[in-house]
Amino acid sequence: MTTASASRSGSPPAARSPSLRISRALFDEMVAHARADAPNECCGMVAARDGVATGVHRTRNIHRSPLRFEMDPDEQLKVFQAIEDAGYELGAIYHSHTRSAPIPSQTDVNLAKWWPEPLWVIVGLDNDEPDVRAWRIVDGTVSEAALEVEDGAPVDA
Repeated sequence: MTTASASRSGSPPAARSPSLRISRALFDEMVAHARADAPNECCGMVAARDGVATGVHRTRNIHRSPLRFEMDPDEQLKVFQAIEDAGYELGAIYHSHTRSAPIPSQTDVNLAKWWPEPLWVIVGLDNDEPDVRAWRIVDGTVSEAALEVEDGAPVDA
């Protein structure tokens, strides 16, 4: 599995923002993905620069399960490389919880050990209205992060 702990050039990554600003359009894209894949969990990646989301990239959940997700490894690598090649960073990994609140499960915490730098955004669909929250998960410690949704066009699509 590829990690976001260093760029492909081998240099250490820039410090990641403790929050993510995202346009309404990109936020709505994550929610639309979650609804489209329901009742199964969806998954994908959010490109960012300096804590501002620049793109949402859907990936396929190879488990096609309502209880867990794993990004298709080939898609995951292609998306990660495209984000880096465009000069962006991996700002967040997102997925949905279709039957529970958008709080990281132990499975999510275990997955995050491979990806400690980006935020983890979870789209909760267990109610009529989606509940979307962001988390920082480092060394098994979970803390909520700010997810600021802004109206208007994406910052840099």
